[in-house]
Amino acid sequence: MIHLSELEAIELTHASVVTIGVFDGVHLGHQVLVRRLVESARSSGRLAGVITFYPHPDVVLRGISGRYYLSTPEERAALLGEMGVDFVITLAFNDQLRHIRAADFVDLMVEHLQLSEVWVGNEFALGYKREGNVPFLREQGAQKGFVVDVIELVAVEDTDLGPRTISSSAIRQALAAGDIETANYMLGRNYGVRGEVVHGLGRGHSIGFPTANIAIPAERLIPANGVYAGWALLGDERYMAVTNVGTRPTFSGQDVTVEAHLLDFDRDIYGQTLEFQFVTRLRPEMKFSGIEALVAQIGTDAEAGRAVLMAKDT
Repeated sequence: MIHLSELEAIELTHASVVTIGVFDGVHLGHQVLVRRLVESARSSGRLAGVITFYPHPDVVLRGISGRYYLSTPEERAALLGEMGVDFVITLAFNDQLRHIRAADFVDLMVEHLQLSEVWVGNEFALGYKREGNVPFLREQGAQKGFVVDVIELVAVEDTDLGPRTISSSAIRQALAAGDIETANYMLGRNYGVRGEVVHGLGRGHSIGFPTANIAIPAERLIPANGVYAGWALLGDERYMAVTNVGTRPTFSGQDVTVEAHLLDFDRDIYGQTLEFQFVTRLRPEMKFSGIEALVAQIGTDAEAGRAVLMAKDT
């Protein structure tokens, strides 16, 4: 799989089937679509491709700031590649792209991607003033030799809410509420964040529960404050871990941090990249009356996390 940042950087010699969208998180709905696209491409000797965008159009057009993304462009491309996609093109969503005429964008796809088929949603539109909607694309396809397929969003049954469409927005809402199980279900995997292990204040080590302070990219979404059980991935190694997301109110902290306590682990890993995959939320973040009460609760959390993870890993 190749990952590029502009259409002009690729010159395909085989016909391709392409889908276009943000694909933030590459959730279950995305996965169903992409696997169908790859299967269709393989069955006819064509290449499967995804065109996506960064920054997210919502961030640019709606002025969204702070932690919003479920995946980085590199993570997203890697996930798509694992499903068999041959190429991913992550275009910069900037003023130039916002104002490109839809016909000109189509010409670029036809020229550089040997476009034979494009898959989009019913409400899809691209180009200046969203002029490149489905009817427009179908007209372009009739003129320029490609087919437009409209794909349906994937829904799941929710016993409380009825049928529910899987979407990146719904996953963000679940994470903001600390509802890891719902987020993970919609993603089809455990939600994870990764970053370099950096030095903190060393309080965890001083009270007998050393933690790895993970430097998460500023735009990456993290779940609601609380204590979570999950898996810590260090290269090819996997460890049970209990992680605190929050401001450490017992110590009057201000900034939100992600600090993982790896169970049955005692090594210096500063400077290494650690990923934490959230499995379940054990409790909300709390302020304790003193160190002794905090230490007792951390011990309880560690055993609760161990029990949860052992049960889910069998």
